Amino acid sequence: MACIGAISIQYPIVVLDLDGTLLNTDKQISKRNYEAMVTCSKQGIRFIYATARPPRAVRLLLPEELLRSGSFIYYNGAYIHCNYTGIQQYEHIDPASTAELINYGMKNNNELGLSLEVQDQWISLKEYDYTTLMRVKENPTIKSLEELKGIAATKVLFTGFKDINFLRKKFASRLNVLVTDGGNLVQVSSIKASKENALKILCKAMKIKVEDVMVFGDDFNDIGLFEICGWSVAMGNAIEELKILSKEITDTNDSDGVAIVLERMLR
Repeated sequence: MACIGAISIQYPIVVLDLDGTLLNTDKQISKRNYEAMVTCSKQGIRFIYATARPPRAVRLLLPEELLRSGSFIYYNGAYIHCNYTGIQQYEHIDPASTAELINYGMKNNNELGLSLEVQDQWISLKEYDYTTLMRVKENPTIKSLEELKGIAATKVLFTGFKDINFLRKKFASRLNVLVTDGGNLVQVSSIKASKENALKILCKAMKIKVEDVMVFGDDFNDIGLFEICGWSVAMGNAIEELKILSKEITDTNDSDGVAIVLERMLR
């Protein structure tokens, strides 16, 4: 794996999670990571960013050059935007399921933190200082409980949820329930929405086998990608479940773990 020609042919696509992977603890891309990615791009390697975040957040986090050259799996796969093929695709939760999910959540805990993502718009039931809670630069639009129940949500977010296993069992056949951030954040999307399903769609459009894709990740929402991609790289700070599945474990997101692997490709 020392020759860039061989590597670029074997893994012409690199999928990168953002939080805990490409981004360091300060939510920044290090100089070393950035330079390794730019060099790889010049060698013909394409990057796909696969994240739980919405488009507006990614635009704030990534420099313009990476935004122009990359393609994107947002909301854990509920929205795909591909610069290479022109694909733009949403997978929504239907309003009836949104209402049932919210009713179940509020019955579980009436102090539940609840917000919805709807095509890059953030909507919440209550006012919180989300800039501190979720490390973002904007606060959501506030709507009533009844208004939230009538929305075809791209993603539903819960904090403070109890009995998460019961939630999974109740909605497993209809919704994709992910628990991230050390169990503090529950992210619910369409059953069709996952990072791995989105990647399959992109690979088909780009005429590339998923076995020819390299992926970097750190959390539960990356497990599906690790199960299908040809080369999987777990960050040093990744959950143990992901490390077990990985083909390789690199350094942490605060120690340029992504660049360490990419630079080896460039030798």
